[in-house]
Amino acid sequence: MNRSPRAALTALLAALVAAVVLAPPALAHDALKSSNPKKNATVKTVDEIELEFTAAPKLPFVIVRAADDTEHQLGKPEVDGPVVTQKLKGTLPDGSYTIAYRVVSSDGHPIEGEIPFKVKGAPQATPTEEPTVTPTPAASESAPASETASALPAAEQSEQAAERQSAPGFPIWLILVVGGLVGVGIGFLLSARKKKP
Repeated sequence: MNRSPRAALTALLAALVAAVVLAPPALAHDALKSSNPKKNATVKTVDEIELEFTAAPKLPFVIVRAADDTEHQLGKPEVDGPVVTQKLKGTLPDGSYTIAYRVVSSDGHPIEGEIPFKVKGAPQATPTEEPTVTPTPAASESAPASETASALPAAEQSEQAAERQSAPGFPIWLILVVGGLVGVGIGFLLSARKKKP
């Protein structure tokens, strides 16, 4: 059975149309859909980088570098579906930056690119003052005698040392009582001697 040239041409055109219509979805690569910060944007603060692709990427690699080639990314990027998140070492100071990324598309082809942006008006980091510790009365009372003594002036320390050396090992009132009794006893002895003929 012979086919007419017209039928053969129609079949060939149909095959070409099918190839053109059906091939793009099969051959289309994933692409970057959006980013935060956006390309050429000027932002005040940036804490992390977000890249959203048209499909879930594999093996993401993200670098955030300043104009002096200092890198600010922290650790490896995290993938959550089509979104890749890259943490930073801290809030970026004012300046120009570039996000360089490379991922593997869901069809196995690599995707890479760069996203420049600027930071302007970032809050300045103020140095925190260390709090001064003042001793409380309870703490000074409970401190050992050696620590309390070392905090006193030298004159007061010498006076306290002299008092400790002159103080007897037993109460003063006991010395007074014993001294009084001795005095009374001596008085009796003297009076008894005077009474003898």
